[in-house]
Amino acid sequence: MKFDKVTLEGNHVLLEPLLPSHRDELIEAISDGELWKLFVTRIPNIEGIDEFIENSILEYANGEGMAFATIDKASGRVVGSTRFMRANLAHQRVEIGFTFIAKSYQKTSINTEAKRLMLNHAFETMHLHRVEFITDYLNHASRNAILRLGAKQEGILRSHMVMPDGRIRDSVIFSITRHEWPGVKQNLDFKLGNAS
Repeated sequence: MKFDKVTLEGNHVLLEPLLPSHRDELIEAISDGELWKLFVTRIPNIEGIDEFIENSILEYANGEGMAFATIDKASGRVVGSTRFMRANLAHQRVEIGFTFIAKSYQKTSINTEAKRLMLNHAFETMHLHRVEFITDYLNHASRNAILRLGAKQEGILRSHMVMPDGRIRDSVIFSITRHEWPGVKQNLDFKLGNAS
């Protein structure tokens, strides 16, 4: 099992495999709110965007994940990025993370629909058993957003990561499992106005 390069499309969002051609618009997205200054995230700064893209291409080549450019369909602009990462396809699990959205597009349907598309792909196309989300213990906005998706908090990973500023981070791990997906999907569709 491996990741296929796919484009995922919803009503508001297009997720395209991340390419060097997305570079300039990614810089605009991270500059909208100077996202790299948020101490609870690992968002690349402008100087680090080429390495960010190169690492995503390498992770795909190694079968570890697949990064997307998050595109607002109304404007056609890249407004962020998200990815499947830390994949363990032998055990049929993957993490969704390294997500960032330009400040002016936060608290819109963009991130919710992007996650809906990715979860659908993970569970219904790749037939995975588990999707994980891991965030900084101090990132309350991210923790709340993950809970709103329908994920369940499993625990705290203490002294889990070293942040760019040297802080030793505790991380919170959440998951959605395959048997939970139908209910989570129904809830997300309701939130997005897609309920039938």
